[in-house]
Amino acid sequence: MADELDFTGKTVLVVGGSSGIGNGIAQGFRAKGAEVHIWGTRANAADYDGVEGSDLEGLHYAQVDVSDFDSINSASPDFDTLDVLVLSQGIVRYKRAEFEKAGWDEVMDVNINSVMHTANAFRDMLAESNGSVIIVSSVSGFRANIGNPAYAASKAAAVSLTKTLGQAWARYGIRVNGLAPGLIPTKLTAVTTDNDKRLEASLQAIPLGRPGTPDEMAGVALFLASPLASYVQGHTVIADGGLTLS
Repeated sequence: MADELDFTGKTVLVVGGSSGIGNGIAQGFRAKGAEVHIWGTRANAADYDGVEGSDLEGLHYAQVDVSDFDSINSASPDFDTLDVLVLSQGIVRYKRAEFEKAGWDEVMDVNINSVMHTANAFRDMLAESNGSVIIVSSVSGFRANIGNPAYAASKAAAVSLTKTLGQAWARYGIRVNGLAPGLIPTKLTAVTTDNDKRLEASLQAIPLGRPGTPDEMAGVALFLASPLASYVQGHTVIADGGLTLS
């Protein structure tokens, strides 16, 4: 089993791999021997120095604004083959900004439009390697999210896209699966995790009684990209400590 989680000689791209869950996944693949490339929004890797939840050691960084279709289309990756594509980009807008067109469109462009466009940009490369796509959504894709209609809708769309691409791309030898994290302390969830009362209330709803970690999300991603999941196609694994059980 250990050998099946060995990614030595494999090339991985993690979009949104500069911090949070994406960064945990990127470092998880690097620890298993992969050459890992990440896309982020800042000009260069040094701009993430000192940022909480960001460890770019050993990762190959490129700035790509995935909310802009032309940026995705014109990106020139510094790799010739790709075995695993992890789509972990995501934003959220608070203070009811997502109820307005500007906020709605901004979130949708990053959280779902860019997921489809990026996946499509690498389809042929993934087909050549019989590669794997992992779409990171959220438990918000399975339930209401008070105050964040675009975030919830985009994550539900990501779950549906995982199913559809899983069916459509099987013919190319590409496996497409998803990961739906629960409460993981990141900059996107700081509104909850940095507030003692909100955090306490959230933990009461989680049977395991604690938040998850980016490392734990990496474990799911490694499984989905490995031969251990060779017959798993179009499914989204919920990793939420039991939050959505009730």
